[in-house]
Amino acid sequence: MMELTRKGEYAIRGIVYLAGRPLDKVCLLSDIAAAVDVPPTFLAKIFQQFSKIGLVKSFRGTGGGFMLGRPPEKITLLEVVEAVEGPIVPNRCVAKIPDCERSNSCNVHPVWKRVQDEVRGALEAVTLKELVSEE
Repeated sequence: MMELTRKGEYAIRGIVYLAGRPLDKVCLLSDIAAAVDVPPTFLAKIFQQFSKIGLVKSFRGTGGGFMLGRPPEKITLLEVVEAVEGPIVPNRCVAKIPDCERSNSCNVHPVWKRVQDEVRGALEAVTLKELVSEE
């Protein structure tokens, strides 16, 4: 079963909240965590990952916190999910690793590939801006 982990759910909640704030406003982690009902320490780890890949910018010290790394219309839900969950893989045969020697002759392989492409496509088609305006 493909299911979003708690980490993925928390990541989405946190970054969607951040996307709804003014782009030039630095938000305290504690404020974000309280607003989206996520443990601050867990959210801090997620946002550290986001910071490394440019989804958010982090600021230390007095007045420190987080803001989006790019405008919300330039960040897709796919980027957010894959940043914390890794690549979307419905079956190992589409994971781009040589685990399944049957992928060229397997009748089910094209189905798994289509599932992967459709899920990725659906997530890539949604930006944070759209999620904020739907709140």
